[in-house]
Amino acid sequence: MKLMFLMVAVAMAISVAAQPQSITATVDVSKTGEPINPYVYGQFIEHLGNVINGTFWAEMLDDRKFYNPIVARVPAPATTQAARGRGRLRTWNPIGAAQAVTMDSDHAYTGTHSPLVKLDGDGEHGIKQEGIAVRKGKIYSGHIVLAGEGATVVVSLIWGANAEDRQTVQITKLAGAYAEFPLNFTAGADSEDARLEIAGTGTGWFRIGVVSLMPADNVRGFRPEVIDALKQLHSGVYRFPGGNYISNYEWRDAIGERDKRPPTWDHAWNVLQPNDVGLDEFMVLFELLGVDPYISVNAGFGDAYSAAQLVEYANGAASTPMGQLRATNGHPQPYGIKLWGIGNEMYGDWQLGVMPLNQYEIKHNLFAEAMRRVDPTIRLIASGAMPDEMTVTLQGKRIDGKVLTEILSPADWTGGLLSHCLDNIDMVSEHAYCTSGQGFDLASGKYVDVDETLAEWVRRPANRVRAKYEAYEEYLNRIPALRAKPVTISLDEYSYRRAVPMTYKPAMAYAAQFHEMFRHTEVFKMGAFTFASSCLSANRTQMSLNPVGLVFKLYRDHFGVLPVEVGGNSPQPAPRYPVGGDQPKVNAGGDTYPLDVSAALSSDRKSVTLAVINPTESAQSLTVSFKGMEISGKAHLWRMAPSSLDASNVIGQEPGVHIEDQQVEGDPGRLTIAPISVNIYEFQAK
Repeated sequence: MKLMFLMVAVAMAISVAAQPQSITATVDVSKTGEPINPYVYGQFIEHLGNVINGTFWAEMLDDRKFYNPIVARVPAPATTQAARGRGRLRTWNPIGAAQAVTMDSDHAYTGTHSPLVKLDGDGEHGIKQEGIAVRKGKIYSGHIVLAGEGATVVVSLIWGANAEDRQTVQITKLAGAYAEFPLNFTAGADSEDARLEIAGTGTGWFRIGVVSLMPADNVRGFRPEVIDALKQLHSGVYRFPGGNYISNYEWRDAIGERDKRPPTWDHAWNVLQPNDVGLDEFMVLFELLGVDPYISVNAGFGDAYSAAQLVEYANGAASTPMGQLRATNGHPQPYGIKLWGIGNEMYGDWQLGVMPLNQYEIKHNLFAEAMRRVDPTIRLIASGAMPDEMTVTLQGKRIDGKVLTEILSPADWTGGLLSHCLDNIDMVSEHAYCTSGQGFDLASGKYVDVDETLAEWVRRPANRVRAKYEAYEEYLNRIPALRAKPVTISLDEYSYRRAVPMTYKPAMAYAAQFHEMFRHTEVFKMGAFTFASSCLSANRTQMSLNPVGLVFKLYRDHFGVLPVEVGGNSPQPAPRYPVGGDQPKVNAGGDTYPLDVSAALSSDRKSVTLAVINPTESAQSLTVSFKGMEISGKAHLWRMAPSSLDASNVIGQEPGVHIEDQQVEGDPGRLTIAPISVNIYEFQAK
């Protein structure tokens, strides 16, 4: 099977020999494409496990609403990783005799039950949670909801082994009805394994409704260091809240008074969700980041009526039923959300609520019609999957028995939607995950290890973009109505699996994906990288941009907005593998192999930017000429050129990757491109 993925040595030698000694690029500024939509730089976030609750949201306690029963168990270990949340959820454990703590279903504050602690006058009884990260001198605030009789409750934040390594809040005035009490602590030392104890003494009882603890410097519930880092990306748009999660998400569980929102079980990822971060919180986050929302609705286990109600909650006037509910929840003005996705990966047998394509086409139309009755101005994004995705996920084979999905065959999910739902689609969602070191083998119908150069590794994700462009061109030829009503593509999930996300190497691949989308801006109008949190280097209390985040920042800050044609003297090599799946008919990249060169004018057309990726471990010479514009003076350069593919930015260490800012010395038309570098040159017009 592997033979299909191995290049014959003679062919490789011929390819190397054919590569010119000096690569030339011709930039024709008179030939422009459609403007680059800033949404192309968008991000995706999902309630996958603890991604949002443990990375974006400032809450420090897990299971703060007590979904799980409290029994004696081994506490989850402290962890320093936070890029995808705090990792394994921490548990509550009894203080004192375990049998003193039971779960009371008759007097639940929220959800199905609340902890009931019975006191016997013999020592402390209560609960504790360990593995909390605190920093010396930092203030932590929150609250606890309690009911009780004959009990004195002490809530303590403990950061060390000594008696003085704690701060306490004593609560004595408990009643039979639940009441809220404030909590405020100042940590006396740094700790990765602090704990919160809720302990009572006396001869009565107390119930715990909910408890919350956040750093006092949180920004409307979000971690300020996350906001500061992600604001630098100017991402344009964020897609939320899923992802596979969306197919069992009940949006109404995540609105209203936060403490009263019931915790629920996420059957997509088999993890607890507290529902603290719902639509209203997401809108706060997007306001803080300066991005537009792109909301997915539940087309898995969900229904069209609920989706339409969500549109009304978001966009309806306060006089409508759902708009009035939004106003009651503290948001009187409509959000005016325009981008709405119907479902997520509904082609996949892993998706909750999966159904045959002909049935899903009906479902999509029902959703679209119901949602547009509420707000006719919204733009609808369909849950698509072109032949490349249907092939590499084997979902096409599930439908028609063939590994290779053919265009407009019964297994072509996007083709079916475009053929039968076109009036109800404005954009189509496409996903493209690649696996480091592997390619999809059409003969065996599975991913196999491949022996590839760095240039090929970097190009692999861009090839998925190219494959979708080629399929779209076929749709235009074979679906006449599509020319009259163009539907553009949102690449709203993509990443490189098995590539270490904190290192520099995958950043080059994502830059190459940008370039391929820039070449076809008439088709690619939006993107959403998986995940925004994957752009962060983090521990549990600090955040900064990692190399992937820096490549997003580099292009968003410095690349132009109006793409122009780039020619060259070094075409891409012919495909090594049979066409289909993750191999397009023509390899991604322009005629400047092994370099990948893209160019764009500034919005005022007074300068042109040249983005150059060098996916080789040697310097490359590039000669650049311009048509339609006379260049003046020296070029300016912003670049990422670390010493190693494994370079990373780790909190507390000297960054291994940064964006250099310099003037280009010498002839601006003759450039030396550093090894393993991503470069953006700016040339001013005379």
